[in-house]
Amino acid sequence: MSTGRRAAVFGLLSLFLLLLLASAAAASPISAKKARLQAVQAKLAKVRVQSEVAVERYDEATGKLGAVQAQIGRNQHLLKLAEYQLAVANTQLQVRAREMYMSQDVGIMDVLFSSRTFDDLVTQIDAMRRIGDSDAVVVSAAAADRQQVDDRRVALQASKKAAESLVAQRETSKNEVFALQSQLNSTAGGLKNEIAQLEKQQAAAAARAARAAAQAAAAATAAQVASAAQPVGSGSSGSASVSPAASGGGGGGHPSVVSIARRYLGVPYVWGGASPRGFDCSGLAMYCYAQVGVSLSHGATDQQRASNPVSLNNLQPGDLVFFGSAAFSHHVGIYVGGGQMIDAPYTGAVVRYDSIAGAWIGGRF
Repeated sequence: MSTGRRAAVFGLLSLFLLLLLASAAAASPISAKKARLQAVQAKLAKVRVQSEVAVERYDEATGKLGAVQAQIGRNQHLLKLAEYQLAVANTQLQVRAREMYMSQDVGIMDVLFSSRTFDDLVTQIDAMRRIGDSDAVVVSAAAADRQQVDDRRVALQASKKAAESLVAQRETSKNEVFALQSQLNSTAGGLKNEIAQLEKQQAAAAARAARAAAQAAAAATAAQVASAAQPVGSGSSGSASVSPAASGGGGGGHPSVVSIARRYLGVPYVWGGASPRGFDCSGLAMYCYAQVGVSLSHGATDQQRASNPVSLNNLQPGDLVFFGSAAFSHHVGIYVGGGQMIDAPYTGAVVRYDSIAGAWIGGRF
């Protein structure tokens, strides 16, 4: 082999080695970032479940507070009624007392002179006393009713404070989970951008290396042509050395709910949403089922408990699919068939198709 050919082959091998080293160096940070992205996405998947649980528990707390507030409203009405009845009874008692006082002397004399016997006298005096006692009983009963309603008011105020405290606690928990979810989404987005940038740089480096390898191959070919003293037969080994561098680089159910749900694909997830302006998971199910005449409450757990249980093997299009456990369902979707559902998954997402993997039970109405 001539000196020129040896130099050309050595240059190609060196360039190929540098290309491999550069590719490995570029792949190392990409691999590290992809591993970190995978870890962030795994944590994000758990946090999304936690956010669904937090929303469901917050909905339960606000529901309890609403029930207590409704009881307080009814009790306030009863309190006003009891106060009115007490006032009426007091007024009647005052009028009766005044009438009895003003006519007392005449009344007693009338009783004395009109009584034929002593027993008759005792009977009439006892009747007068009973009239007074009856008025007093009416007032006492009205006062007792008012006291009972007032006691209930105090108890309801205590229940209201407890419910408000529970709502505040669960709102704090919900906000903390949402903040963590937002942070993880931001981190995942940043990592994706960094990986895309590194892969772009890696592709550019590979293209540059490929161009350099092609130029080196052309130089080697020129060197072979220029080396007239070397026999042509020895070129096969040189060609073999160059080639690596050149390579460079169930029952009836409501199936119509599915077509209804498809109308809202792409609608953004909105916590507490139950309209085409935005849905959360149970809000989407509630809104779609309302259009076929089925009224559902706004909560995955309540919807699951109100439905007829259906095993995952017997799901039909339009059935609901619940995630969580028998004690608490934190997410719900509308089954469309083929192991897929339409749901409103989490903040930052939109109504879309998702897998039912991880569901624990179905429900049919």
